[in-house]
Amino acid sequence: MKQRMIFMGSDPISLPLLELIQSGRCGDIEIAGLYTQPDRPKGRGKKVVANEIKLWAEENGIPVFQPERMRKADRLAIADMRVDMILVMAFGHMLSQVLIDTPSKSIWNLHTSILPKYRGASPIQCAVASGDSATGVTLMKVALEMDAGPILDVETVDIRRLDTALDVESKLSQACVPLIERNLSRIFTGEVEPIDQQAKAATYVRKLGKDDGDLDFSQSAQILANRINGLFPWPGTRVFHGEVAIKVGLADFVLESRDGIAGEVLGLEEDGLAIACGSGLLYLKRLQRPGGKMLDAEAFVRGYDLAEGTVLESRSMSTLVS
Repeated sequence: MKQRMIFMGSDPISLPLLELIQSGRCGDIEIAGLYTQPDRPKGRGKKVVANEIKLWAEENGIPVFQPERMRKADRLAIADMRVDMILVMAFGHMLSQVLIDTPSKSIWNLHTSILPKYRGASPIQCAVASGDSATGVTLMKVALEMDAGPILDVETVDIRRLDTALDVESKLSQACVPLIERNLSRIFTGEVEPIDQQAKAATYVRKLGKDDGDLDFSQSAQILANRINGLFPWPGTRVFHGEVAIKVGLADFVLESRDGIAGEVLGLEEDGLAIACGSGLLYLKRLQRPGGKMLDAEAFVRGYDLAEGTVLESRSMSTLVS
């Protein structure tokens, strides 16, 4: 018998799992509707465009719904669809308890961390910025409290030394495929026993903003490199050369320190533009000046003078994980 579900999501990270479900490899499942964020202005021209999830649904003939907020009318419409379950990933809306109780097999969420670590809005960025060696996707039953529902299964991925948040997001996107493939049919048949989270072990991460991209060179080079890589591409980090904000796209570090005051440019080396820090040595590997392109360090310094002995401004760094 055909099973019916709704998908709720607004980020292209979900495209591989949607392709999986649509292919029939998880069983005879119909995506009866797809809920996603309204079309938003994008790019320098601020042209209103549809997100990739909506475009995928339209290409596959799936009805699309784009409420600004999930209201009673939306819940009633979902009840009328008579779906068995709802799957959510990076949707961007809070769900009421009444809606959670609407489908017979409940609502299930894919969260991009190994819960209860990094509940909240920026788990990928914060895992990389924290220097973690691994993270994962958790499949959990939705509860009213954010990211606090019982856990069904986890798929882990590694975080390599020079991985950015963008690299790790790509890995997690693919990790959703085996996770859903081994669990979706079990949810429909009721053969699942999710396990409650250890609430005392929970950590929380908030929505990030541009101010989180400031760097304090009195910190260790390892902390700075992790933060640079974790916050690329959004919100991004930057170094200040006078009034000029230079974006940084990739960094590395060594633990050995070298003479120089915090923030001092020590010159271009094989591993990048060397910067003195509170401890260790920071290598800026990709940089972008205002109005320019992101370039490797060697190409960047050919077109922008960051002479040896220049001291980059240190700014206070916000806390990312609580």
